[in-house]
Amino acid sequence: MTSLKSDSGSTLKDTSVYDVIVVGAGFGGMYMLHELRKIGLNVLVLEEATGVGGTWYWNRYPGARCDVESMEYSYSFSDELQQEWNWSYRFSTQPEILEYANHVADRFDLRKHIKFKTRVNSVSYESGEKKWLLRSTSGEEFQGRYCVMATGTLSSVNEPKFSGLDEYKGDWYITGRWPHDGVDFSGKTVGIIGTGSSAVQAIPVIAKQAKHLTVFQRTANYSIPAKNRPLSSFEIKDIKSRYSDIRREAKANRAGIASMEPGLNSALSVSEAERYEEYQRRWEEGGTGFTAAYSDIGTDDDANFTAAEFVRDKIRETVIKTETAELLAPTNTIGCKRLCADTDYYETYNRNNVTLLDVNTDPIKGLVEEGVQTENNVFKFDIVIFAIGFDAMTGALLSMNITGKEGIQLRDIWSDGPQSYLGLSMAGFPNMFTITGPGSPSVLSNMMTSIEQHVEWIRDCLHYMEMGGYTEIEAKALAEESWTGHVEEIAGNTLRYTCNSWYVGANIPGKKRIFMPYAGGIPSYREKCDQIAASDYEGFDIS
Repeated sequence: MTSLKSDSGSTLKDTSVYDVIVVGAGFGGMYMLHELRKIGLNVLVLEEATGVGGTWYWNRYPGARCDVESMEYSYSFSDELQQEWNWSYRFSTQPEILEYANHVADRFDLRKHIKFKTRVNSVSYESGEKKWLLRSTSGEEFQGRYCVMATGTLSSVNEPKFSGLDEYKGDWYITGRWPHDGVDFSGKTVGIIGTGSSAVQAIPVIAKQAKHLTVFQRTANYSIPAKNRPLSSFEIKDIKSRYSDIRREAKANRAGIASMEPGLNSALSVSEAERYEEYQRRWEEGGTGFTAAYSDIGTDDDANFTAAEFVRDKIRETVIKTETAELLAPTNTIGCKRLCADTDYYETYNRNNVTLLDVNTDPIKGLVEEGVQTENNVFKFDIVIFAIGFDAMTGALLSMNITGKEGIQLRDIWSDGPQSYLGLSMAGFPNMFTITGPGSPSVLSNMMTSIEQHVEWIRDCLHYMEMGGYTEIEAKALAEESWTGHVEEIAGNTLRYTCNSWYVGANIPGKKRIFMPYAGGIPSYREKCDQIAASDYEGFDIS
């Protein structure tokens, strides 16, 4: 193999076979690279983009912002990094998160091990040589003894499949693949399709710029005010002085967020007045910790109704037009879909230049030359935006045509839904690991907390393999089956299955409806992972 050059101009180590090939240079891939270098392994990271950051490299739509507080949505592995970096806001903007990712890449000298502008479209296991062979869309080949997929959970965009895209004369964009130089909405008529998390963040910003914004909604989403604000120097100093305690509390928290205060009582065990006061307190505090107010909001229909109705009442209080308010008030349980955090989302519908349309009563047929055609109307737009989400959890992995031993295809194995052992490994795919894969807490948690736990587990596992002189590790089929059943059972004990969400793949036509993340919380998950490692990797075949 010839020597490789990263975009920074540094020459990557010339080698025929790497110890580990990591796919993806987001927060998971960068930390995996950092940790594997520490134990002396030769690592190559392959990245489709021209820079680091993963999800935060691509998602540059207006208003893009994290819904986990910035002081916690950050790495904990380096105290020096924690102390030197200063976040500007309670909830960080996409540009600042991307700036942080680049700072990390430079500070720990990671770029020289990353090959950018390399999209992987074929991954196959050579059983005889016990190596993974990866091919890029440009025809390059890379070999590694181990392969770690750090491809992210929300990285494969749901491409618009509306007819007439080629006929439409205006400009159209996807929130998950936003132009890096931005879009000017001044004086433009704009249509946005979708009202998920990305749209909830983008709509208020676009409405302030556009001549007119029309929102096409299929299903209303619950959103809580983010109450975002600049961080004071006192707050930053205080948190930095307590960082070790905060990180420890995060690992013990169900969602991996130390600042999320879990309510211990049932919503039905307190008076209506006390319950209202608690919901109001959390509403004013802002952020997605709202549904943690009581212990049974996620498991009991009646308890859930109290929280859902509180939010619906807030929407009715905020939105002036009764008809619009009722369209915006969700009817499903709160928390079965991703809870959004917003800045003036509901207030935006009081603007004279914003219109909300219900596609259930007037379905979209497709795009035409002028704009969007519904069953009853044609809406003229200068710009159409598709905020229709991602092929979450599995999309990025399945797009790479992964082939395991004996020619088995991951796409075939997962045709009835993803199966994995711990969300870390799959039977039939030796020496391959997935960071925050389906079957792990991932999207139900602070991703940074989950990423660090997975990376450190994989690092320790590979160190165990190297020290023991082992060459192959593979999840046992029975262990995988048992864990996948456990993930389903845990989800079945919650209200997560009560609506069609991307958690179950319902936004992708033809995708098997199965709850993909582990809903049992980070503490119990960590305990299980640690127990398996301590038992010489019980549930794995090691040779």
